[in-house]
Amino acid sequence: MNHEQLMYLLEGAYGTLLLSVLTFIFGSMLGLVVALMRVSDNALVKNSAFTYINIIQGTPLLVLMGVCFYGPSIMGYSSVPALFAAVLALTIQSAAFLGEIWRGCIESVPRNQWEAAECLGLNRVQRMFKVILPQALRIATPPTVGFMVQIVKNTSFASLVIGFAELSYNAKILNNATFKPFLYFGVAAMLYFAICYPLSWMSLRLERRLTLARS
Repeated sequence: MNHEQLMYLLEGAYGTLLLSVLTFIFGSMLGLVVALMRVSDNALVKNSAFTYINIIQGTPLLVLMGVCFYGPSIMGYSSVPALFAAVLALTIQSAAFLGEIWRGCIESVPRNQWEAAECLGLNRVQRMFKVILPQALRIATPPTVGFMVQIVKNTSFASLVIGFAELSYNAKILNNATFKPFLYFGVAAMLYFAICYPLSWMSLRLERRLTLARS
């Protein structure tokens, strides 16, 4: 492998990281909204979030990618950039999973914390943001960091439908030109490992620290 080929793979790794970071940022924002809707007292709001989660979790990511990329052109609009379509599809999917993860973390906060906040005269919004969410954040951190690994892996789907130049896409291009699959996909696997392993390690460490803090 020469220098140019290595740099081409590193450019793909940069695309993977960019797509992962943007997905996590926007997916977290939407996921928090979904989680708060899931614990709402309003039945319509709660059921709307429940329906969204079930539909998105039951829809393959490749289908979401296709809809976000080809949908606008089918409806008569100009085609959207590959990065935008990939981020949109991954954000929609990530929000559904993060929303459900965080809903469970919010509901795992002991009921006496809700009651104590109510006794202090706080309204529901104040109880949520000043008392419940700070505690739920500690619980949610390990599974959230672990889910970031899944986001990194899911970025590879962007090359299958959209043709976004991320790591697996660039490895495939080099393999098509040189017919050396073990070399390029092997290096790509090592780059994926270099990205994902620190996140997996961090998730385990945070989970252990949370377990010790509770004991």
